[in-house]
Amino acid sequence: MSERFSEAPISRLVGFQVRPSEIENGAPDAGQAIVDIDCGPQHHNPMGRVHGGLVSALADAAMGIAFGRTLLASEDFSTIEMKVNFIRPIREGRLSASAEVIQRGLRIGFVECQIKDQRGKLVATASSTCTVLSAG
Repeated sequence: MSERFSEAPISRLVGFQVRPSEIENGAPDAGQAIVDIDCGPQHHNPMGRVHGGLVSALADAAMGIAFGRTLLASEDFSTIEMKVNFIRPIREGRLSASAEVIQRGLRIGFVECQIKDQRGKLVATASSTCTVLSAG
């Protein structure tokens, strides 16, 4: 399992906090990821709410890390499609994106994500399709 996707420069720039992979029964939890961000006024759109692009980027990061955790060292990947449904606006507080690989084939994978606020309320859902590439 690869943790190389957990340390992307964009995550540090934006302020994402990637939780380490959980270990169950002595094995890392491949295909799952949780990424958090503490939102405030610096993340607002002109209406005074957290910008949808930030929520989308949070989902993309979580889904990419989850999918990356299924790859071999000789593999990379690229997202070929992503969809986000915005359910509730946010002004501030911690957002947590929980992603899980639903299906992983030899070349194509499907990932789903839920973004919740600090009270556990659903803020957005997302899904993505990824393609496996040769590293190099």
